[in-house]
Amino acid sequence: MTTLSLPSNRLAQYWALTKPRVTQLAVFCAVIGMFLATPDLPDWRVVLAATVGIWLLAGAAFAVNCLLEREIDARMARTARRATAQGEITVTQTLVFSGLIGGLGMCLLYILVNPLTMWLTFVTFVGYAVIYTLILKPATPQNIVIGGLSGAMPPALGWAAIANDVPMQAWLLVLIIFIWTPPHFWALAMYRRDDYARSGLPMLPVTHGLEFTRFHVWLYTIALFATTMLPYAVHMSGLIYLVSAVILGAIFLWYAWRIYRHYDDVLARKTFTYSIVYLSLLFAALLIDHYIKL
Repeated sequence: MTTLSLPSNRLAQYWALTKPRVTQLAVFCAVIGMFLATPDLPDWRVVLAATVGIWLLAGAAFAVNCLLEREIDARMARTARRATAQGEITVTQTLVFSGLIGGLGMCLLYILVNPLTMWLTFVTFVGYAVIYTLILKPATPQNIVIGGLSGAMPPALGWAAIANDVPMQAWLLVLIIFIWTPPHFWALAMYRRDDYARSGLPMLPVTHGLEFTRFHVWLYTIALFATTMLPYAVHMSGLIYLVSAVILGAIFLWYAWRIYRHYDDVLARKTFTYSIVYLSLLFAALLIDHYIKL
């Protein structure tokens, strides 16, 4: 019985290194980009290959992130159980795992999709795993703002997979996620501020305090609301998306205003959770609007 449970447990540990919940949202946004890139239904074979390839490279980037931050993770209650933080998966094992799934992802994208998608996804991998994790995150409380571009790239990757191009419309989707990232992440950082204080990372609630962070969550949410109007303004989407963006954005503004004026940790946790739901529904509205024009 013991010999059978060990491989299963180790497999779960490797799976956790890819941060599957975060990866799912990123890949979902990439898939939406694939469907928006063509007026018709995209080739399902390209969609499948691109989805798997982007997923594998994203998972490889997150595994490298866990490796580079293993000492920081060990000091934080939220991440202390990661196999890299506990030393149950070694540096070599993590590098081999990341190299294998990342290499497989690059091969899939290059052979079955197109070289542009492969290189864009690889640059995104480097941006997150190296530039953000090693350079920006420990250096500045604006790390999530500057480094947010790598996390915002999935729609552009998906668009490139189908169109072999990244036009202005794709970059609008990237901009939406880029502006969404700070209020999303700072909501988490506020109710986890003690954890981040122990980590030694210069997160905004730790370096500048709650009041300053709350105000910036409010400002970025206003900017996000305005940014989500752009797809309609440039005739990329219709009324279904516009109505959805207004309703979803109004709810996000309500959460952000309450955080700014009447903060508590429970509210910050709810705001963080809603921010994930918000982005998922916003991109789903883009997809529905793409095929049902009003």
